[in-house]
Amino acid sequence: MSTKPPSGTRDFLPRDIRRREHVIGVVRRVYERYGFEPLETPAFENIETLLGKYGEEGNKLIFKILRRGEHEASGEVDLALRYDLTVPLARVVAQYQSELPRLFKRYQIQPVWRADRPAKGRFREFFQCDIDALGSTSPVVEAEQMSAVGEVLTELGFADFRILVNDRRILTGVLNVAGVSDSDHEGALIALDKLDKIGEQGVTAEFVARGIDKTAAERLLAILRDVYGASQPAATDGSAVTAARFDALELLLGKTPSSEAVEQLSDIVRLLRESSVARHIYLDPRLARGLSYYTGAIMEIVVPDLASSLGGGGRYDHLVGMFLGRDVPACGFSLGLERIIFVMTERDMFPSTLASRAIDVVVTFMDDASRIDAIKFASELRARRLRVEVHPEASRKFDKVLKHASSRGAHMMAIFGENERALGQVAVRDLATRQQRAVALEQAADFIGRART
Repeated sequence: MSTKPPSGTRDFLPRDIRRREHVIGVVRRVYERYGFEPLETPAFENIETLLGKYGEEGNKLIFKILRRGEHEASGEVDLALRYDLTVPLARVVAQYQSELPRLFKRYQIQPVWRADRPAKGRFREFFQCDIDALGSTSPVVEAEQMSAVGEVLTELGFADFRILVNDRRILTGVLNVAGVSDSDHEGALIALDKLDKIGEQGVTAEFVARGIDKTAAERLLAILRDVYGASQPAATDGSAVTAARFDALELLLGKTPSSEAVEQLSDIVRLLRESSVARHIYLDPRLARGLSYYTGAIMEIVVPDLASSLGGGGRYDHLVGMFLGRDVPACGFSLGLERIIFVMTERDMFPSTLASRAIDVVVTFMDDASRIDAIKFASELRARRLRVEVHPEASRKFDKVLKHASSRGAHMMAIFGENERALGQVAVRDLATRQQRAVALEQAADFIGRART
């Protein structure tokens, strides 16, 4: 019988947990500084809640749960594991609309599941760290969210990340100009979203495989090259290139809803010009984001070490309306915890203090009669906020206990035995200097406490 976890999942050992807690701690602190409130939702949802929200590709990756009990033999599905945190949020907003503020800002850090093919830095079970704001169409929402995720990555030690920005409405306009019919837009965007992985020839081939005119694919790729040219930061002071690109897009698209999107994306970029993430903002005409619920600005974070992104998001003004019956403006950004940890591990970015959390004191006893004294003393030390472990077995030989204390990174050892009990003392050993002294039992906790501060 194999002892490996299911493909695409992992076991997390103590070192792994400490790294995860470190990243989550930074994410939570930054998100709360920006005024986001915590939210959690169930691991699984009703199947109808999830189906039809993620587009052609997404629906294939939903982990479905068969009906249980007497219905098991039917093979029917009524539940599914959570695919992302955004659709459950939309359901929550519809369910609790009277209890939530008009402008609702939430963060959510929970696992999601996708029946995807595992790859380097890509798993079937993984955590997402989401922020979302519902109730406003202001470009300030997108700017604040990009600023927040940029601040998270900066605090974690990233310096070379890029936040790519685009707008789904601009893409729609460019597809129309290129000659892609409306009915082929979704398939075209799915193909375009793979450009970095399969190249221009691969995108063209996928267009043809989907029954889309090859000439339209070639025209689309040519437009993207001509309008955008070389990649440069979009929100820095030297923004003449960015302004020229926006002008070219407006000229290309004419007076359409798509040209209005150009103006709105330009507003977002201008708002970020004075932010700490300005040098990380890049316009990317190829950015499509595969999920079908996006309606406006879209964003994605990339770093050189990873073929896929560290996270992404965008505006989805119609998703809540699927549950509520009326649209609620919404925008969100999701960071992928596993991918962040993967890159940080590859680059050795974690603080050395996370390697182990050393025990302050190991308390040991030489005979069973001293067990009560050892446990009572350990409680006194813990009341002083020290990390204390009681070695569970009586031993007169110190080699075994010393080896264990060393493996736990302990700084001190407190020893109880028959002689110490008779004299009302405890033997205190400094494991670094190997010096040992007898201390009166009533003073020993204070003595060790002072030594550890």
